[in-house]
Amino acid sequence: IKKDVLGVKSKENYSPTDKTNFKDIGGQNTAKKELMEALNFIITSEKTKSLGIRPLKGILLTGPPGTGKTLLAKAAATYTDAIFLATAGSEFIEMYAGVGAQRVRKLFKAAKHLAKKEKKPRAIIFIDELEILAGKRGSHSSHLEYDQTLNQLLVEMDGIETDKEVNILVLAATNRVDMLDQALLRPGRFDRIVKVDLPDKEGRLQILNIHTSNKPLDVNVDLEIIAQETFGFSGAHLENLANEAAIYALRDKSSKIMPKHFFEAIEKIMLGEKLDRKPDRQELERVAVHESGHAIISELLRPGSVAHIAITPRGQALGYMRQKPASDIYLYTKTYLLNQIKIAVAGSLAEEIMLGERSTGAVNDFNEAIKMAKQIVFSGLSELGVIDKEKEDESVNKQVKLIVANQMDEVKSFLLSKKILISELVDRLRKNEQVTGKQLQELIARFSNCA
Repeated sequence: IKKDVLGVKSKENYSPTDKTNFKDIGGQNTAKKELMEALNFIITSEKTKSLGIRPLKGILLTGPPGTGKTLLAKAAATYTDAIFLATAGSEFIEMYAGVGAQRVRKLFKAAKHLAKKEKKPRAIIFIDELEILAGKRGSHSSHLEYDQTLNQLLVEMDGIETDKEVNILVLAATNRVDMLDQALLRPGRFDRIVKVDLPDKEGRLQILNIHTSNKPLDVNVDLEIIAQETFGFSGAHLENLANEAAIYALRDKSSKIMPKHFFEAIEKIMLGEKLDRKPDRQELERVAVHESGHAIISELLRPGSVAHIAITPRGQALGYMRQKPASDIYLYTKTYLLNQIKIAVAGSLAEEIMLGERSTGAVNDFNEAIKMAKQIVFSGLSELGVIDKEKEDESVNKQVKLIVANQMDEVKSFLLSKKILISELVDRLRKNEQVTGKQLQELIARFSNCA
């Protein structure tokens, strides 16, 4: 079904021949389990009625973009053998009052009409970008079109159970649940809120297995290592990663996708494509010194943490040092944050030690250092103890400056004792434009006793 129904322009009408199953979705085991349990209430409606369980009217999927909310909605339609209508919140809002409310009425009417036409007892309406359609009432002072549209949605959801021929379930997705009107979130409307979060390492491995199943991988490709190095990637990022790796293999005229193609793809997604521009000799040396400072401090604080150092421009960066996380970390200790501040400021301090002065290239590094220092302060881990984040004052700024300054003193003292190591790493970067983490470890081991 790909045409408008009863005048409803939908983002996508799901074809019965285009099946998406829960097994096709990786990395969301908890979300799938919770969603399937809710859907079972609809499938076994007679059994649930005997226990006095009322039918669910709405399920809200919340989480960052690219985590698979739309895929889960399509899988729900397949699982329940239901008609599937998909639309977006933005399609209901226009400058003319009453248009949005009319479209909501037509959408629910179309769902019933299609279900009866296809002789199906169930229909699923999927609304993406729900926060646009269902923001808090009164927050739009210019006109009442938003409020009227939301009011109509509330009325339609309240009236779902009156139609005995077709069981309608509203599935919606948002990454801004804080913007939604509370009337929509009460039980009896959206009865279930399912968190669709970024996948953990095991989830990322599942997703990579799915998206590489149709691709020729070299025997040396270890997807578990790639899953470990892609902390913070969504399912959409990982699909793009597999695709970009295949593109790099095509560029190299390789019949198989090699490990280097995956790591090139990771860096492209994180930092952007390589640029043709070449810094002059002095600037190139400064970039090499800067990245060497980051890499040496990172490797000495946590051995094995450096994945790759390069002085090849990518995106907005003239050079970069990519770390690989030891494991997925969701809670940070004070020691971890202080170490990350040390790594952030090390590039600028290496410039000062080796070249006599710093440069503007460390702006983002210091912003990151300040951000982490504030995290220490607002988490109650500083000398100030527990403080109110809403009442930030000069004492907070002083404490943040003190934390960063103390880490800078420690790093500067340490780098002064490693000038020979820095020089050697800079020379290697200037000759080869890149150094792997393994090569850095060998270099540190060789110069461990050098002053």
